[in-house]
Amino acid sequence: MTFIEEIEQETYDSFVRNHPKSHFLQSYAWGTFAKLEKNVIPRYVGLLDDKKKLQAAALLLEKKLPFGFTYFYAPRGYVIDFQNEVLLKEMTQAVKIFAKKRKGIFIKIDPDIIYNEEDTFGNKIIENQGEVITTLKKLGYKHLGFTKNFETMQPRYTFRIDLNRPIEEIESCFSKTTKQRIKKAEQLHVEVKKGNEKDLKEFYHLMQQTENRKDFVTHNLTYYETLYRVWNKDNHCTLFLGSVDLDKIIQDEKALLKTLEQDKKAFQKESLSKSEKAKKQELERRYEKTKSDLEKYQAVQKTEKSPLTLSAHFIIEYGKKSWVLYAGNHNLLSETYTNYKTYEAHLKDAYEKGIKIYDQFGTIGDLRKENPLLGLHEFKKKFGGDYIEFIGEFDYILNRPMYFLFTKLVPFYRNLVKKKAKKKNQAFTEQEPKRTSSS
Repeated sequence: MTFIEEIEQETYDSFVRNHPKSHFLQSYAWGTFAKLEKNVIPRYVGLLDDKKKLQAAALLLEKKLPFGFTYFYAPRGYVIDFQNEVLLKEMTQAVKIFAKKRKGIFIKIDPDIIYNEEDTFGNKIIENQGEVITTLKKLGYKHLGFTKNFETMQPRYTFRIDLNRPIEEIESCFSKTTKQRIKKAEQLHVEVKKGNEKDLKEFYHLMQQTENRKDFVTHNLTYYETLYRVWNKDNHCTLFLGSVDLDKIIQDEKALLKTLEQDKKAFQKESLSKSEKAKKQELERRYEKTKSDLEKYQAVQKTEKSPLTLSAHFIIEYGKKSWVLYAGNHNLLSETYTNYKTYEAHLKDAYEKGIKIYDQFGTIGDLRKENPLLGLHEFKKKFGGDYIEFIGEFDYILNRPMYFLFTKLVPFYRNLVKKKAKKKNQAFTEQEPKRTSSS
């Protein structure tokens, strides 16, 4: 085998895109994006056989450190058959030599290898597949453990939906609640459209609201603009926008209120049967609920434009797979279930495009009731995907003293950066002008 240090784009992407374990994080485009926004150098490396055919490849993101040191990260690991220990060993040795020449402290990988998998009903599909872990340890990699939340570079858990079956079967796996909420969204005139680069500001606005509500740090607008431009060159990313027409909703609520008022007149006589009293009570309840809803929509109409965008989702495609990379939602009118309808729209779009795997890109393994992230997990679970746990992160250590310093100091530094970014984004949101119908 011959190790090649710079694979040209067409050859690299052709190999990666068609590999059964390919991931958008291993693509040439992700390297291009990471160079622009993450201050790293993408290295596209691989192994050629005697016929000059690629047998393994990797996107290595080289991060420069003080005093000339570096470290390397291969997102979702090498593009390789991890069951082929001989090939994996040769790739490891080649990457090790490559990294050492550049004063590498360590090489990090987090392979897209499933450790456990459950179907929609909780039945085990794959259980405790530890063979690759054993092999990697044997080759000198350090396993960083079975983390339960979002402590790692990429999510260790996710939900994936197999789209290689009839759409009716896919939708039948939606929870009963999800089906009801999608129907409710349709009744409330929720519409979902595909956006373009001009809509990224709207998307960013919703991401900021989601951040403040869920207590996580998002990126700045430039980050999303760069991501969109890089991935949209080949139409491999789509922005979906879910909105409500406040005028139509208010019109419907007024009409319903009028109908309920007329229905109530049938129960104005003094003597009513038990069943009539029950019907009257139900009508009174519906009347008060509709009246309250109407007042709420009218109050929102005074301060917000119509149609009002309530959900914006960023989807990336690579090969025959798609990922729900980011989802931002408005603080207002969650009872319209626009988020559910938007999810359904891009899932169906992926299906129509011939996508085979739909990945919701991230959930948790800590399912305790007190975990603040449990709501995210329960929402994604409702769409009926398989619950997947990956084998986790591994570091191949090249310089132990520097590795020790790096692993102790960098987490502390990153926490400071996150706190600073959080305060900055909160300040920006507080200063942002009110969005009115004339804006």
